[in-house]
This record gives sequence, structure tokens and C-alpha cells, in this order.
Amino acid sequence: MKNHGVIHPELVRLLAQLGHKDEVVICDAGFPIPLGVERIDLAYRLGSPEFGDVVETIATDIAVESIVVADESADDLVEWLQFAIDAESTQRITHDQLKDRAARSRAVIRTGETTPYANVILIAGVTF
Repeated sequence: MKNHGVIHPELVRLLAQLGHKDEVVICDAGFPIPLGVERIDLAYRLGSPEFGDVVETIATDIAVESIVVADESADDLVEWLQFAIDAESTQRITHDQLKDRAARSRAVIRTGETTPYANVILIAGVTF
């Protein structure tokens, strides 16, 4: 039995299979998840689990090269993401572009977050 880090079986599998440049979306409760993209739904009620907790937990378990956020995301949310995730760069695109880009991600991880535009794309890095 794992005793630290991510313990959710679907998340463990997904994170272990990520390769360099693979993309994973962590989203709020209202994000439209594209058909055909793996959905890992962690939401069990509005507000839970929180976006920040999920982001921090996943970001400590994988190498993140860069992040992508929506222009519409609050500046304090983007600043927090840049602080919480050890990524080399941050790209900002429109929310519509982020939704379109989610269609090519390995998976979308849905939280119960209700903060508008609390969505991020993590781009996997390498550990060497």
C-alpha cells in the first residue's frame, strides 16, 4: 500500500504513465470536459475537493515543466499557481482556447471547486 503522495488509484496510474510534454487538466466543477478525454472525477460536492489541494498534491508527485492558464483567471489565482507549482514557465490563453486544448490532454481531473476559471493545464517535464 502506498503511504505518501497520491493514493487515488486512477491518479496514480495516470501520473505514472505521463511522458515529457504530456498535458493534464485540473479543473473546477463547471469545466466542460471534452468527449473522448479521460475524466477522473474527484468532486463529491460543490467545493470539495478544493482545486488548490488537488493541484498541490499532484504537483508534488510529478515534474511540471510549464503551466497554461486562462486570461480570465484571477491574477491572485495565477500567482498562487506559479508559487505552488515548480514550473519553468506560465502561458496565458483565452478560456475558449483552454477548453479547446483540453481535448488533446491525457486526462481531465475534475475538482469540486466553484471559483470561476480555476483551471490549469500541467505540462509534464522530466526529472533529469
